[in-house]
Amino acid sequence: MFRQSLTLLSSTITKAPSSFLSSSTPSPSLHLLAPVWTHLTNIQPTRASGIYLYDDNTKERYMDFTSGIGVVNTGHCHSKIVHAIQKQAEQLIFGQVNIVVPPATIELAQHLQTALSTSSRWTGLNRFFFSNSGAEAVEASIKLARHATGKSNIIVFQGSFHGRTHQAMAMTTAKAIYRVNYQPLPGGIFVAPFPAQQYWHNDNHTWPLSTTNDTNHPIHNMDTAIDYCLEELQTSILKGQSRPDETAAMILEPVLGEGGYIPAPPRFLRELLRLCKEHDILFIADEVQSGMGRTGKLFSLEHAVQENSGNGHGSGGNDALDRMEPDILIMAKGLGSGVPISAIASRDDLMKNWIPGSHGGTYGGGSAIAAAAAVATLDVLLNEGVLENATIRGAQLMQELQALQQQQQHPSLICNSRGLGLMVGTQFPSKAIAQAVQKECLARNLLLLTCATKENVIRWIPPLIVSEREMEEALSIFADAVQAVVAASSSSSSLAAAAAAKTAAA
Repeated sequence: MFRQSLTLLSSTITKAPSSFLSSSTPSPSLHLLAPVWTHLTNIQPTRASGIYLYDDNTKERYMDFTSGIGVVNTGHCHSKIVHAIQKQAEQLIFGQVNIVVPPATIELAQHLQTALSTSSRWTGLNRFFFSNSGAEAVEASIKLARHATGKSNIIVFQGSFHGRTHQAMAMTTAKAIYRVNYQPLPGGIFVAPFPAQQYWHNDNHTWPLSTTNDTNHPIHNMDTAIDYCLEELQTSILKGQSRPDETAAMILEPVLGEGGYIPAPPRFLRELLRLCKEHDILFIADEVQSGMGRTGKLFSLEHAVQENSGNGHGSGGNDALDRMEPDILIMAKGLGSGVPISAIASRDDLMKNWIPGSHGGTYGGGSAIAAAAAVATLDVLLNEGVLENATIRGAQLMQELQALQQQQQHPSLICNSRGLGLMVGTQFPSKAIAQAVQKECLARNLLLLTCATKENVIRWIPPLIVSEREMEEALSIFADAVQAVVAASSSSSSLAAAAAAKTAAA
């Protein structure tokens, strides 16, 4: 009966316009903005601090568990980032990198190389190219891969999101809306399977990556899933569509973002890197959303390092395969704490094959303010316990979400929660139910986003400086929101039963 009432609830929640979650009256000035932008709310914050957005006009305070889609990992207006921006703005705002080289750009490259070699143990990544957005960095990585290898084709994975520019759109498979009516898109892109949703056990909504000793649990099917995906990659793709000698690179989000906040299994990642090395194909890690401490490590790919390799200091510790070191690393979003900047990192032997003048841009590498913000961001992430906090608060979040799932009143409402650190997805049976919970959270001043191809996953992506108390408050709001949807579902079921009884009596 409860499952039937959920179905009824889904059918009674009609499709609303993109601003259906608005909590304040739209400003007349919004009509000046292009309608292609969708809006979670019409809130116009006047200031922000930590995890909070403030609207001084309405006197409301909102818990921002979106982080601007993973941008303000250090929290809104962190004092060190603000100070770095102010100081740089007084000295040099911009110096076009083809004409002059801002010292802040050199400083950022040095800080990134140090962070990669010490925190991530990726000692080979020693050359950097800067741009403004994740999509630009993705495009740069593909251009570099093609020049460095002399090959043209690119392999992507189902559920991916790599950006909205034409090349990046061609590589994106998370949602059709990102590509709708923009074809024809660039060719040479081949899609391989990702070990995820197709292997669910929908009868009990369990998640294959969960830890359990139950031999009937789907975790025991994950190896089968990984083997299937690897076989499809090697046979259907590399033998059937794009041979290794024409494949420049494979690009993967180690945790699917728009595709549903699904971590790639560590063995799958290790096997992909091994295959790339074996076939002389470059491995590109798209860490735009999952990087900069989001998962409790500087980059999420680090989670795939096997414990016995000692993070690069065990057997074969100087081997890039042991260290899970990508050939090209893509960074953006959290790199600038809100100031637009992106970067790719790669090795000197690859970068030297990138023909000078064949790629560039006006602002990339020239914005001294963005570089200064990124330097300060790295300092905060690595020296203020932010990565450790992301791990601890992520464990707190997962524990409470799993407890909520087990509560008797909503065994069928929450399908599962999964993720790494503070990149966690909670899946619901339908888009309508996910949006209903999201709307109830917003009514309680908690901002959350959805994702996944079916748009039925609520993603938890708070600033990494969130405190234990703040996390408790957000979880309490979420539990109340879920209960409100359950209550609405029960009410819908009662109304349906009463209507049926009335029809039968007539």
